[in-house]
Amino acid sequence: MESHRVQITTEYIELQALLKFEGIAPTGGAAKELIQSGQVTLNGETCTQRGRKIRPGDVVCIAGQIELVVV
Repeated sequence: MESHRVQITTEYIELQALLKFEGIAPTGGAAKELIQSGQVTLNGETCTQRGRKIRPGDVVCIAGQIELVVV
């Protein structure tokens, strides 16, 4: 599994914005589709809320292939 550390300078970032920021989803629509299809987990649990707030310490996995560790 490919792992990346993502540093944010704000209190949180929305899940769909994180996927766009990291280049995993080229558009908001693509991010929405990826999230709602159940391919994204947050801290080990499936997450289908594209506006979910991601904070430092959270781990987001995409399709079991890419892991984003937010710091």
